[in-house]
Parts: sequence; C-alpha cells; structure tokens
Amino acid sequence: MAFRMLGSASEADDAVQEAWLRLHRSGTDEVANLGGWLTTVVSRVCLDMLRSRGSRREVPLDQPDRPEPGSTDPRDVPESAALLADSVGVAMLVVLDTLAPAERLAFVLHDLFAVPFDEIAPIVERSPAATRQLASRARRRIQGATAPRADLMRRRRLVDAFLAASREGRFDDLLALLDPDVVLRADDVAVATARAGAAHGAPALAHELHGPHSVAKVFDGRAQAARTVLVDGMPGAAWAPGGRPRTVFAFTIEDDAIVEIEVVSDPGQLAALEVTFPDAG
Repeated sequence: MAFRMLGSASEADDAVQEAWLRLHRSGTDEVANLGGWLTTVVSRVCLDMLRSRGSRREVPLDQPDRPEPGSTDPRDVPESAALLADSVGVAMLVVLDTLAPAERLAFVLHDLFAVPFDEIAPIVERSPAATRQLASRARRRIQGATAPRADLMRRRRLVDAFLAASREGRFDDLLALLDPDVVLRADDVAVATARAGAAHGAPALAHELHGPHSVAKVFDGRAQAARTVLVDGMPGAAWAPGGRPRTVFAFTIEDDAIVEIEVVSDPGQLAALEVTFPDAG
C-alpha cells in the first residue's frame, strides 16, 4: 500500500518502519482492528511524506536513467520501479505524481485497495463526501491522461447526446443513456441553488439521487445553457456564463452508459477542478 502511494521502494520501507515503531510504542492492547489501525497509520505517514516532498525536475519518460516517479532516492533500483509499473501502469504512475497528496491518497486507498471513504476521510481530514470528490478528481485526471483519443471522443459524443436530450426534453433518450444503477451527487451549494429555484419550476435536487428515473427528472428539459467541456481531462459539462464555470457536471462513463454525475457548484471545489473549453471542432 505504501509502495503504491509513494511510488518509491525506499520511502515505502521508511513509512512501514515508522508505522512499526509507532505500533511498538503504543502497544496493541487497545487496538480492536490491527489491520485497520496499520492502514490508517501507514496512510498518514505516507500523506506527511507526500506533503513534504520538494519540487522535482522533469525527466522525459523515454530517458534511460529516468528515476522512478515520485522518487530521487539512490536506494531505489530499476527492479522496484518495474514492479510498481507492472502493478499500476507507467502512465498511471506519471499522472499520480501530478496529483495533490490528499487526492493521491484517496484514489490509491479507495480504487486500488477498496478502503471505504468513511475510513479514508479522517486520514485526509475531510468529510466522506469531500473525500469521494478527491478520489473522483484523481480518477478523472488519470483516465483523461491515459485514455486513448478514440475513447475520449466516444465519451464526448455520449455527453453531447445527454445534453441534447436534456435541452429538448427527450426523457426516454435520457433514460437510455443512464446506467440502471446511475448515481447523481451534488454539493451543498448546488442543492441550495436548486431549492432556491424550485419556486420558478426548477427540478428538485438532493445531495444524492439513485436510479435513471430520478436522475433523468433533474435534467429533463434543462441544461439549456450548459456546454460540453473537459473536466480534469475527461468530457463533462459546465454552465459558464461569461466563460467562468459556475456549475460543473462531471460524468463517469462505463460501457457506453453514464454511471455517475457529480454536480459541483461550490466555489472552493470549482477552483480545484481543471475545466477547459474545447473548440467547436
């Protein structure tokens, strides 16, 4: 786990050794779940190490003596770099190195080790909902950087079709684009804005909605001013009056169906997103 978080064999060894020392200092009598305790401690140690890293020079990927991503320690050998690359992929490693420490931690713990967000949240000092957003943001950036162009174009066509069906009120077409287990998640600002507009006929919005019918109702006849954008490198949508994103819709797509839509209106969360406007072509 430490190896995948840090991308460095030597730093992973240091993190595990520090956790071992803390375990010996604190004892195990009060620890009900030793595995969970060790996961938490190792994760916090790794988070501190990621935060303390200084800037590193860029090295071309095809350079023969390129150091392992995330490490300039001479103790790291090519065998360890190859092992990690085999386990998570070279492209993912490169993108992981660009993530903020909390994003990287949330992604690795949840997506690679299936640790629940409720357990990750105290480690990164966020709410479970905010922790989920960290992992989603990291996942989008990794997918956007590693997905083939054809896959990105396929996803964009699906988002375009969803927005068109939304604007034109084609409810059945919206349903056809949504996965049977689709989830819509919205932040506090988005929910409050929707409630304020309910008096003017805006659809009801909750922090979390499940199922195609519930999600389609939110978008049916809406999205008039939304446009397709790239959100952290992946096709999404945004309402951006004057070119400034006020609400962003981040889509998770699997097997040609939308499985999750994240609605972000909170200014702080918006500032953390990388939103780009592709040209008309």
